[in-house]
Amino acid sequence: MSLHLTPIRFREARAFVAMWHRHHPPPVGLIFAIGAADDDGVLRGVAIVGRPIARMLDDGQTLEVTRTATDGHRNVNSLLYGAAWRAAKALGYRRLITYTQCGESGASLRGAGWRIVAHRPARPGWDRPSRPRASHETDHIPRTLWEASP
Repeated sequence: MSLHLTPIRFREARAFVAMWHRHHPPPVGLIFAIGAADDDGVLRGVAIVGRPIARMLDDGQTLEVTRTATDGHRNVNSLLYGAAWRAAKALGYRRLITYTQCGESGASLRGAGWRIVAHRPARPGWDRPSRPRASHETDHIPRTLWEASP
């Protein structure tokens, strides 16, 4: 069964992420989203691309894949990561980044031609006495920063 890219609205992409993503809720915003469907038109995965979460990376030339989610169908993530980079380039962006958590292989990113830029240590979380915040399950987990660039 082959896969093809398909346009997707943010509401549908968020619903797919809410259903299939293993450890994050859907993001609150985006620049664009891409879907991947099979020959029967069944949505198999989505990628949501937005501004970088880290303020220091938000330079106007960089976007971040903030979520991908699939139903487990083979090669969907690689298809989406490659398409996201082509779309970002077509819009004039010079860099596209994303993160994987410690324990995730990054095989789909390598398959799409991305490279590791840095290994980030675990964050202590966003909660501060002056600004209390709820803990996320992803606090205290090291991450790997990946990049697609010319």
